[in-house]
Amino acid sequence: MGDAGSGSQLVDDRVRIAGHDYPFRRPPSAEALIDEREYERDERLPYWAELWPSGIVLAELIAGMDLAGRRVVELGCGLALPSLVALRAGAHVLATDWYAEALALAAQNARAAMDAELPTMLVDWRDPPAELLARPADLVIGADVLYEARNGVALASLLPRLVAQGGAVVIADPRRPDARHLLDPLGEAGWREEHEDIRHRSRVDESGPIIRVHRLRPPGASAAPGTSDTLERSVPR
Repeated sequence: MGDAGSGSQLVDDRVRIAGHDYPFRRPPSAEALIDEREYERDERLPYWAELWPSGIVLAELIAGMDLAGRRVVELGCGLALPSLVALRAGAHVLATDWYAEALALAAQNARAAMDAELPTMLVDWRDPPAELLARPADLVIGADVLYEARNGVALASLLPRLVAQGGAVVIADPRRPDARHLLDPLGEAGWREEHEDIRHRSRVDESGPIIRVHRLRPPGASAAPGTSDTLERSVPR
């Protein structure tokens, strides 16, 4: 795979979220980054290299949350736009992905766009590092991470260990059928789920113009100060 962090292979892009411009660099083509050896090993594809509509919708929701001082973990961050918005909101953010190239570029974009340091961590959901689980998160976020059944299965195991008591999960997903592999086991374990469908204004791909935002809470969770109100305000009813 080519070095996605090298400036000669990147293009400049920009997106506006809640009145703020977020300039960022990205690979010109995700397909050009496909590594046949990686695919043969674990069917890994470089979806991280595109800014998906779910990421934009999630970033817009994050911009409406009161996250100052909160610990936020983004799973499968890719270009990490939601992480950058949370960072601007004053959260303690950790951007995670299983592509080292994605993390390097996300950190570069944070420095270029906001002159800020974005902490990152290489994470395989099926075998999460102990340091990830050592500090549970007030808010776990993800954009279009349920595109395969194995992802939902892995997250159903990971999230109960990652979310703090009183914490929450917000996942933006274009209504992919494999979302059930996360939602069903969490529901059976007593998690509460609410969702809202939001029509996005960015490019429409094969999944259509609707993004479903899932809000998940662990069983018996008493919301951390400000967290419940934050989620209710950020997602239209």
